[in-house]
Amino acid sequence: MPKPRGATTDAVAALTIADTYRIANTIDPTTVYPRFGPLPAVTGVRNQTGPWNTIGFTRQLMLSDGGSVIEQITDVTTPTFFGYELSDFQNIFGTLVSGASAEWQFSEIDGGTRIRWTYTFHPRAGAGLIVGAIVNVFWARYMRRVLPHIVREVERIAAASQP
Repeated sequence: MPKPRGATTDAVAALTIADTYRIANTIDPTTVYPRFGPLPAVTGVRNQTGPWNTIGFTRQLMLSDGGSVIEQITDVTTPTFFGYELSDFQNIFGTLVSGASAEWQFSEIDGGTRIRWTYTFHPRAGAGLIVGAIVNVFWARYMRRVLPHIVREVERIAAASQP
């Protein structure tokens, strides 16, 4: 079994941990996960079985390359952590990985909440080097680009909900 390949990035939201966690769990993925190089955008969400904060709930993300992936919540510790597994990758990723996992950690810091996002791919046999290159060249950069956008969206939603 090839070694898992992953990346981690951090960003800070100028909100309480409770607000950051609550809003981050409700953001529409189609608004914050654009195409980046060969990585497809999230273009739709299907079959979501409930709020994105309950263990066992699933959803299917539709991708701009015509493929999709299934996400399933595996761990929730409100308001500090949630994790999910990804399976049934389509197209090129389906040939390279058997699945992936993602973790979101939230911690209080002076002036807000630190979000740490970790994403780990599980390469198929013989695909470890290719997946490692994709993670190093594209995925880690993608995460560093996307997470600040997610933070801005969380802060925008919080500001819009203020009386």
